[in-house]
Amino acid sequence: MFTTPRRARRLVAPVLLLLAWLVVGGALGPFAGRLGEVATNDQAAFLPRSAESTAVIDAQRAFRQQETLPVIVVWTDETREGESTADRRPAADRALASLKGTDGVAGQVSPALLSEDGAALQGVVPLRPDLGDRLPEVLDAVRTAAERVPATTVHLAGPAAGQADLSDAFAGIDGLLLAVALVTVLVILLLVYRSVLLPLLIIIGAVLALALACAVVYALADHDVVRVDGQVQGILSILVIGAATDYALLLTARYREELARSADRFAAARAAVRRSFGAVVASAATVVLGLLALLLSDLTNNRALGPVGAIGIVCAVLTSLTFLPAVLALLGRAAYWPARPRPADGAGRGTGVWQRVAATVDRAPRKVWACALAGLLACAAFALTFTSKGVPLDETFVNDAPSVAAQRTLAAHFPGGSGNPTVVVADADSLQRVLATARATDGVSSAAGTTASGRPGGEPLVVDGRVRIDVTLADAADSDAAKDTVARLRTALHALPDADALVGGYTAQQYDTLRTAERDRALIVPVVLVLILAVLIVLLRSLLMPVLLVATVALNFLATLGVSALVFEHVLGFTGTDPSVPLYGFVFLVALGVDYNIFLMSRVREESLRYGVRQGVLRGLVTTGGVITSAGVVLAATFAALGVIPLAFLVQIAFIVAFGVLLDTLVVRSLLVPALALDLGPVAWWPAARNDAAPDMHRPGTGSRENRKTHCP
Repeated sequence: MFTTPRRARRLVAPVLLLLAWLVVGGALGPFAGRLGEVATNDQAAFLPRSAESTAVIDAQRAFRQQETLPVIVVWTDETREGESTADRRPAADRALASLKGTDGVAGQVSPALLSEDGAALQGVVPLRPDLGDRLPEVLDAVRTAAERVPATTVHLAGPAAGQADLSDAFAGIDGLLLAVALVTVLVILLLVYRSVLLPLLIIIGAVLALALACAVVYALADHDVVRVDGQVQGILSILVIGAATDYALLLTARYREELARSADRFAAARAAVRRSFGAVVASAATVVLGLLALLLSDLTNNRALGPVGAIGIVCAVLTSLTFLPAVLALLGRAAYWPARPRPADGAGRGTGVWQRVAATVDRAPRKVWACALAGLLACAAFALTFTSKGVPLDETFVNDAPSVAAQRTLAAHFPGGSGNPTVVVADADSLQRVLATARATDGVSSAAGTTASGRPGGEPLVVDGRVRIDVTLADAADSDAAKDTVARLRTALHALPDADALVGGYTAQQYDTLRTAERDRALIVPVVLVLILAVLIVLLRSLLMPVLLVATVALNFLATLGVSALVFEHVLGFTGTDPSVPLYGFVFLVALGVDYNIFLMSRVREESLRYGVRQGVLRGLVTTGGVITSAGVVLAATFAALGVIPLAFLVQIAFIVAFGVLLDTLVVRSLLVPALALDLGPVAWWPAARNDAAPDMHRPGTGSRENRKTHCP
């Protein structure tokens, strides 16, 4: 059977698109596994750009011969105490001294220090900060030397040990996270659609989008245009896979409807793209704008996610509107094999799940939205108990990381702030006044200036008229009490005339991050809401309906926070959350939650223009019910895959987004929004109700409830 010239011409565009994407996949595919080459997990990159503690990092570099990354060696003897541990101090000094000159060790190695309880020793070994993948090897050398001290147990704590554990947590993130996400999506699609080929096509489209996004981000990161770390890298993979799958499901559902009406697969593909284009682009725009709003943040990590995530969403849209339609046009009905394309029953008849949901909403819309609203408000009430004061150091990793266990041991025998001193940089002429004020501050255990010799009691090291003072806090460096001490210390030191004192260090960084996160939320949350509202107004050509949609997704976010507060504390055992978690959760949930309302209400508007408001709502709910629910389940599952990375921050984000998406899909979009639209009638579409109304809407006697429900906006 020969192909006619007309048919051959119609094949040209889909074939060229398919070949172009295959070239993209072949050439750029490897970049999906190479982002780690340009990624950094330097914890300093998570700090606020304009905070006092960040200024201290820059100032204290002048006091070092070279930049170092310290590791704290802790020796304990659980069987012998007192003099027996003190007797091992010379051996510990020899072990530390033996590390001088070791490859990777930089700067002056400290002598061993005996704890006040006589049961532990500690020493500080400065390492080069640029060791990269060699850091575990150098830490092993430090441990080997430390283990020469007889009858002791060696623990490695401090920034170097923490960075090594962080690198281990992100090791293999490219392969593991991608594999978990893709397998999860594939299984769900196979179960939902009972088709062999279609899920594979959707997965291929998502992988192509991820390959393109990773290549673009790699090129930009390699030229220092954007910044990538393990968290951004993981979220990018999940975001692209989830978004590309969502957009693909909307398009394939529309294509299935068009195929059921027409045997022409090329015309069906064009119609599916034309009728899905507005909803897909508007949905992507809400996510892109929400992510770009993160550029307003003062936290470097938040700013990094904005453009990287936006690039991923744009790539997801490109594959959904080009690669997938091309493949569907070439395959036609075969894409759904062994299932047969059938249109959803837009009239609301039958016994399907969504017909029954639509019938329930239609029967008592006010009761439905009142019950849904009451449930969401009840959950939202617990949002007041949600705390984002930071994750304690011993909860940073979901599992018991070695550096966390070592830090607990260090804190048990030495002052709580040992190993993480608060750093003060001040005018050299004010050194004694600064020392006296710091030591007199409640919550400070000790304070000492940096000396030129590197040993206590020497001449103070003065650089450009400035001195550095290390302040050891009495409480654990990650505790609320320590943060309060930093606030008191700043107040006291800032009051000293001409001292020009700056307070930094680990605890100050945590304090500044918390304050900055609060400022970011106050600024970015309203900006995101306004941007999303503007997109909805343009798409729906209405004012009241967009306001209702934004209000419902905001309420969904608060309800999710309330449930998360209960789950984090009583189920997962977290005593706090990262300060950035509420902002990330808000951006993802509100932007992605609006997606499903856009899918629903754009279809409702289309159907209402033909059948009237009541039938438009019911038809829109029935025709989009299955595909939006599937999309929500897929997106929730992909974000849940972040839980495979053993970091509290990502586990918390995974739960908030996964639960929030399901709540939005099953309650807000399925019950609350349709019931509100039915109960309000054409008023919900104001001011479009007057301009786009059916002619008989202006006749006398059309103000009854039935007429309000029946006529189109």
